[in-house]
Amino acid sequence: MRDRIPLVAGAIGWLFGLGYFGFGLSWIAESFQIEAERFGALAIPAVAGLSALLALFPALAMTLFVLLRRRRLVGGVVAAFLFAACWAGAEWLRGHVLTGFPWNLAAYALADFDALRQPAAWLGSYGLSFLVILASVLPAQAILARGASRWLTPLFFALVVGGLWVSGQARISRPMPESTGISLRIVQGNVPQEAKWAPGSAPATLTRYLRLSAQGDPVDVLLWPETAYPGFLDENEDAKRRIAEALRGGWVLLTGAPDRTARGAEPRYFNTIQAYDGSGTILTGYAKHHLVPFGEYVPLGDWLPMDRLTAGLGDFTPGPGPRTLAVPGLPVLAAAICYEIIFPGHVVDDEIRPDWIFNATNDAWFGTSIGPEQHLASARMRAVEEGLPVIRAANTGISAVIDANGTIIRALGLEKTGIIDASLPAALPATLYARAGDWVLPPLGIAVWLLALGLDRRVSRRNDSHRLISRRSE
Repeated sequence: MRDRIPLVAGAIGWLFGLGYFGFGLSWIAESFQIEAERFGALAIPAVAGLSALLALFPALAMTLFVLLRRRRLVGGVVAAFLFAACWAGAEWLRGHVLTGFPWNLAAYALADFDALRQPAAWLGSYGLSFLVILASVLPAQAILARGASRWLTPLFFALVVGGLWVSGQARISRPMPESTGISLRIVQGNVPQEAKWAPGSAPATLTRYLRLSAQGDPVDVLLWPETAYPGFLDENEDAKRRIAEALRGGWVLLTGAPDRTARGAEPRYFNTIQAYDGSGTILTGYAKHHLVPFGEYVPLGDWLPMDRLTAGLGDFTPGPGPRTLAVPGLPVLAAAICYEIIFPGHVVDDEIRPDWIFNATNDAWFGTSIGPEQHLASARMRAVEEGLPVIRAANTGISAVIDANGTIIRALGLEKTGIIDASLPAALPATLYARAGDWVLPPLGIAVWLLALGLDRRVSRRNDSHRLISRRSE
C-alpha cells in the first residue's frame, strides 16, 4: 500500500487540475461557437482534453512532493516549502514545455491587490506563485502541527504574508515618474468576430476605426488592436491613402494587420503590428513569434487531419522573437500580440530595453466570458515584472492603460465601442526580474529553504529537549 501513495497523490493532483483548468479555461468553448457548424461539436471535448492534459502538471507536483517528502522525512514548515516548490516548479514547466501555456498562474490571484502583486518585480510570476502557494498551505500545516511547531508555522506564515505586503507597499509608495507627455488614443472598434472576416467587410471596418480615431483632440499616436484591418493592409493602396489622410499633424498609427511574403511558390503569412505615418509609409513592424496552437497554426499539421479555428489561407509563420521598435516621435516600445503577453520574461528584448509595451489583442473570440479578464491580469503582471507601462488595445475589450506598477489608469470594458485618451505613463528603472529573469528563482528557493530548515530544526531540538526532560521527571 505504501508504494501506491505517490500514485494516489498524483491521481489527486490530476483530479484537482481537471477541475481547476476545466473551470478556469471554460471560456475556450466560446471560440468554437464562432463557426458552430464546423467546430461547435468540438467545444466540450476541446476544453476537457486540454484540461486533462494540463492537469498532468499538478499531478506531477503532487507526486514529486510525496516522493521527496518520503525520502527526506521532512515535516512542518519544510514540508510546506517543499510542496510550494514542487507546485511552482510544475507551473514553470507548464510555461515552457511544448511552447508553454502559463495561463492562470497562482500568482495572478494577487493581480488585483496593489501591494501584494509588487514582489513580481523581483521574483517574477513563478517566484510569486511559490510564495502564494506557501502562504496557502501554511495554515493547513499549522492545524496539523504538534508541540512547538504550533507556534512556528503561524510565525512563518506571518513572515511570508507580511513580507509580501511590506515589500510591495514600499514599492508602490515611491513617487512615480512624471508621464512621458506622449498623448495616445486607444481605439476599441468592437467588431464581432463573426462579422470581422465576412467577405467585403474590410472597408466598413476601416471606416469604423477611422471615425472613432477622429474623435477628440489631436494625439501623438493612435493604437488599434490585433488585426484591426481584416486584410493585407500594406497591399491596399486605397486603405493606406485613407489612413494617411487621418494621420494629420504628425500622428502615428500602430495597428494590427496580417501580412504575407512570397517565398518560392508558397506565401508565408504573419500576424503583425505595423506603424504608419501621415504619408502612408510603414515605419517599422513586428511579427508575432509566439503563435497560438490550433488558432494560428496546427501542431504536427502534416499528421493531424484538422483545420485551425481562425479564418485565413494557411498557417501563420512565427516572427524572430521579442523586438524593441523605434518609431519617430515616440519612446521606443516592445510589441506583444494577444497570447504573447501571458509569457513571463519573454515579452521584452533583453538587449535593448523599451520604454513601454504595446499589447494589441482580439479577445472577441471569447465573448463576455472570464477569458478577457484573465488575459488582462496577465498583462498587469508583465507591467510589474518589467517595470514598464502596458498599453492594451483590444477589439472588443478590455482595452486599458496600465502603469509600471500594474495599476489600471483607464479602461474600456467588454463589448463597448469607444476610445481611451490618455498620456503614456513613464517607465520605472529595470526591475531585478527584468535584469535576471527566472535566474532569480534558485536563490529565492535556497534562501527560503534554509530559513525553513533552520526554524524547523530549532523546533525539533526544542521538542527533543522537552521530551528528554519529561522522561527524566518520570
